[in-house]
Amino acid sequence: MDDAVRDYIDAIAAARRPLFDRIHRMILDVHPDVAVVLSYQMPTYVVGRYRLYVGVWKHGLSFYGWEPGRDAGFAARHPELVTSKGTIKLAPDAAACIPDDEFRDLLRAALDD
Repeated sequence: MDDAVRDYIDAIAAARRPLFDRIHRMILDVHPDVAVVLSYQMPTYVVGRYRLYVGVWKHGLSFYGWEPGRDAGFAARHPELVTSKGTIKLAPDAAACIPDDEFRDLLRAALDD
């Protein structure tokens, strides 16, 4: 992980950090080979030709960039979290109701080569 990504993570507000850390650990768990770079001013997880952008905002966290059909059915199960094509907007209270296994399925689907 380069210094720009580390600086981004270090600057995450304390209220948003647990959600980011949860997702970050899961990504590293399902893809230990993932490269983490800063792209579009947010951490970007890269495996082969696939990328998943994870931005932290006032509302919580957003996922961007997965290809249609590569979300393991997450968007269909949680349509209230989908704000546009290829974007999931996740508040901490919503994330607390979603099991880790469901996130892992999303992360695998989005990044598996």
